[in-house]
Amino acid sequence: MERLLRCAAALSGDPVVSRAGHALGVVEHVMLDLVRGRLAFAIVARGGVLGIGERLYAVPWSALERDALRDCFVADVDPARLDAAPSFDARAWPVMDADWALRVQAHFGKEAYTL
Repeated sequence: MERLLRCAAALSGDPVVSRAGHALGVVEHVMLDLVRGRLAFAIVARGGVLGIGERLYAVPWSALERDALRDCFVADVDPARLDAAPSFDARAWPVMDADWALRVQAHFGKEAYTL
């Protein structure tokens, strides 16, 4: 029987690939909009070796689809566009306010989203 529900923490480490099948990274965190009670972003880790040089990217949840057959997330973005997205280091997270959310959403060409 297919699993229909998973704990958000269990998504950490799930691969993220582009529609063309290119590896983009792995889910590190799932960010929730606590005001509206919905999923907002997946924080995707990309690059680096053993965590050194790794960058984190907030990918709008609306840019992701779950592929149950491959047990991964498929992002509506190519690797170059992800590399050009706003990113941050795991030790220096940005202030995730409304302006930040709008910049991220605009970069990915998704509907404006305000926190």
